[in-house]
Formats: sequence, structure tokens, C-alpha cells
Amino acid sequence: MLRQGIAVLALVALASCAGEGQSRGSATPEEVARAAYQHPGPKSLTLYTVISNTSGSGGHTALLVNGSQRVIFDPAGSFHHHEVPRRDDVLYGITPAFELGYRSMHARPAYHVVSQTVEVSPEVAERALQLVEANGPVSQTQCASATAAVLRQLPGFENIRATLYPVQLQKSFQQVTGVQGTRYYEDFTPPPGG
Repeated sequence: MLRQGIAVLALVALASCAGEGQSRGSATPEEVARAAYQHPGPKSLTLYTVISNTSGSGGHTALLVNGSQRVIFDPAGSFHHHEVPRRDDVLYGITPAFELGYRSMHARPAYHVVSQTVEVSPEVAERALQLVEANGPVSQTQCASATAAVLRQLPGFENIRATLYPVQLQKSFQQVTGVQGTRYYEDFTPPPGG
């Protein structure tokens, strides 16, 4: 019985990003260069975790990198907009409006989005940008695993746990010094204390 329960939990985790990433972005270098957006303020990394409002399980993981340009690493993701070039699993030109659109697309009656942001040095932000651009396309169900693998290569993030589970990655990221978190809901009222 315990073995069956573990198998079911593994399938739920592997389904976390299933259905995402039906098509890969193939933006040209010129399209990517035209869309580049440099956000003012400190350099930072923001981990997004899409969480079920009913079960608390994770549905997707992504990483916003605010370096020399602002991008979202959306492994096996499905966000598309004609003004946001996508190359493999990296979304370019992430202005505040597109960042809100990204969160809004994932927050719906069944899910909310946890955003966890930590300021980093310009060097760490640039390394993160290089890593997500070099990563290539991610297989379905591997969003948390791919994001954790990127983070673990960055100074200050070596203790991030390798995992297939978005919520486990969220909990591991929470241990990084200086992380600030918020929860984003649409069309759903969280319970008191939620």
C-alpha cells in the first residue's frame, strides 16, 4: 500500500509540468536582441511556483532573471505572446506588464503563484542569464529539476536541493538568505491565514 502511495505521488509530481511546453520557441537572435529589456533597480532572481489552491501541490516552476536583461526561464512552459520572443525555454523582453501577464496566466481559480525574490550581485545575475540561455529545451515534467540544476550552479545557491517537485524547490529556495515572498491569486479568495 505504501509503495502504491509513493508511486501515485511520483506521478502527480511528474504531471506538474505535463501539458506545458507543447511547442518550443525558436526566436532568432535578432528578435531576442530587439526585445531585450533592462529593468531598473537591483539585480535579482525570482522563483515562481504555481500551486494548487485545493491540494497544495505544485503545478509549475519558473525563474525570472533580472540581470543585464530581464528574462524568464520557463522550462517546459506554455506562456506565449507575440511581443515576447521565446528561444527554447527562455522568454525575452519581460517588462513589468509581461511579468504580471506571466503570473496572471498561471493564477486562476484552481492555482495561485508564489513569487520568491532575492537580490544578487550583477555577476550572479549574469551567470544565471548565461545558464538559462545555454540550458536548451526542457522535457515535460522537468521544470523544477531544470530550475534547481541552474540555481545549484550559482554562488550562494549551492544548497538548493535537486528535486522534481515544484513545492520542494520552493521550500529549498526559501532557505536562501534575503528571500522575500508573495502569493498572487486571481478569481480565488484564500482562506484566512493562507
